[in-house]
Amino acid sequence: MENIELKRFWGQVKEELLSVLPGNAHPWVYPLEVSGYDKGVLTLVTGQMMGRDILRRNYYNQMIDALKRISGDESSRIVIIYDENAAKTLKKETEKFQKKTNEKIFKEQALENLSNMQSSANLNLKYKFENFVVGESNKFAYSAALAVAKNPAGKFNPLFIYGNSGLGKTHLMQAIGHYIIFNNPKLKVKYTKTEDYVNDYITNSRKNNNTNIENMSKFNRKYTNIDVILIDDIQFIESKIKSMGNLQYTFDSLYNKGKQIVITSDRVPKDIPTLTAALCSRFEMGLMLELTPPDMDTRYEILKKLATDNDLVFEEEALMYIARNFSNNVRELEGAFTKVCAYAEISGQELSYVLARNVLKCGENDSEITFEQIAGITASYFEVDIKDLKGTARGQKVAAARHISIYLSREITSQSFVNIAKYYNKKHTTIMFAYEKIKKEKDSNKEISEALREIRQALKVL
Repeated sequence: MENIELKRFWGQVKEELLSVLPGNAHPWVYPLEVSGYDKGVLTLVTGQMMGRDILRRNYYNQMIDALKRISGDESSRIVIIYDENAAKTLKKETEKFQKKTNEKIFKEQALENLSNMQSSANLNLKYKFENFVVGESNKFAYSAALAVAKNPAGKFNPLFIYGNSGLGKTHLMQAIGHYIIFNNPKLKVKYTKTEDYVNDYITNSRKNNNTNIENMSKFNRKYTNIDVILIDDIQFIESKIKSMGNLQYTFDSLYNKGKQIVITSDRVPKDIPTLTAALCSRFEMGLMLELTPPDMDTRYEILKKLATDNDLVFEEEALMYIARNFSNNVRELEGAFTKVCAYAEISGQELSYVLARNVLKCGENDSEITFEQIAGITASYFEVDIKDLKGTARGQKVAAARHISIYLSREITSQSFVNIAKYYNKKHTTIMFAYEKIKKEKDSNKEISEALREIRQALKVL
């Protein structure tokens, strides 16, 4: 076929594909480009490796049927090729033309698909793996949750995630659901809060008559004719004896059919009062994970992501201040950040350290300069990542920032070299060497002198 004719032919096939494939397949169809059509074989190129695999695995037969209807050739076949150059081109075009018509249509369609999936599975669109900030306190839980999402009903079934409120249990749970929906669209996912499950059970089991029997039958089908169930805040089953009995039926029905079960709680099963021994043993038979409060680095990264995602101009020390003073859970941390952002927007100010301190008024917690604050501002000054200062990176810029940060940590806080070494994950002798190096060169090296002066000014330390 001539090029113009080939593109016209592909346009007809593509239109037919979009009319017969489900909405959640459309985002993978849009980027497809035609490469050739010869002897009944339609060759398509895509820059999305995942899109290629999903279309091959889940929709190939439907695509062949659509091609046959347009071409009239019963021997038609489709070949989908992933191309790295196409991937690079797609990325550039997406960034460059995201506000133009085609990209707008793509995004609107994608949002519509996500909305439909959210409605059917009862999921919140913001709770996805890519929005979850991973740190030392949660990296194992994150990895385990991702493993469950990639292989439902595999090794980790049931998955029981526990920890205090606001640490990300619901986020991880729903991220599993989102991942499965995108990568295994044939699987049916359902998220429910325990309170909703209990209320649903009570509503359908009130009267002992034929209507009640029919209602309970529908109720049980609702929670057992699925592939993945996500039950949030199981601690609220406490003292609901009859509901526990039906929950055990739901659990057994799903587990025996090889379906994935994910449960969250604010405590381990044995600490939930009146929880039956049968349910307790079932909850404990799989993998149990604990989420703990995020460390300083993770809290800072959470705030940085929030600020970046919202295109906010901010001072590094402002985020450090918030992270340092709100350490109990992520919900509290985000609440403090939102409050400061609101004041910044209303007053027309930037997200600065002074503003954060005036708004939050955290009192004595910020009266003493910490290692975290020194490292954060030093990293910002040298335009490096704070993690590099505490890591093993050896670049010239990172090494200079690390040495100056260590020197200031000793000078400003008067902490021992041992404590400084613990924070920077370095040997005691390494910390002493860095300190002595800067101390020796600070008066003769103009760049070091200037850096020390400006960082001290940012720390508001003379």
